[in-house]
Amino acid sequence: MKTIMIVDDDNSLRMLMSATLEGKKFRVVQARNGKEAIMVSQMEKPDLIILDLMMPELSGMEALKTMKNTEMTTKIPVIILTAKHKPEDKVKALEMGANHFLYKPFSPQELLDLVDHFLK
Repeated sequence: MKTIMIVDDDNSLRMLMSATLEGKKFRVVQARNGKEAIMVSQMEKPDLIILDLMMPELSGMEALKTMKNTEMTTKIPVIILTAKHKPEDKVKALEMGANHFLYKPFSPQELLDLVDHFLK
C-alpha cells in the first residue's frame, strides 16, 4: 500500500483529503506545518507528498527546499496544493523540485488523478 503525506495547517482540509485518499486504499500520514513535514517525511518515507505553502513555523516553500536537499527525501514526488495564486510562487516551487502545482479550491478527482499519475 502506497503512503501519502498531507501537509496543511487546516485540520478540516487534511481530514477531507485523508478520507478521499484512504477511500482509494492509500495509507495517509499527516503534518500540520513545514517543521512537522520534514520530520514525518524522514520517519515515514512517503511515496508522495501533498504540500501547502502557507503554514506556521516553517512555510511549505522552506520545507520543500529542505526535503529536496535531503538525500532521504529528495526523490519523493511533491504536489503543491495552495491558495496562493501568484505565478512567481508556482515558478519558484517547480524550480525547487515540486512536481505539480494545484490551486485551492481543488477537485478531489483531479487530486486523485495526479496522485495516480505520480505513483505509477
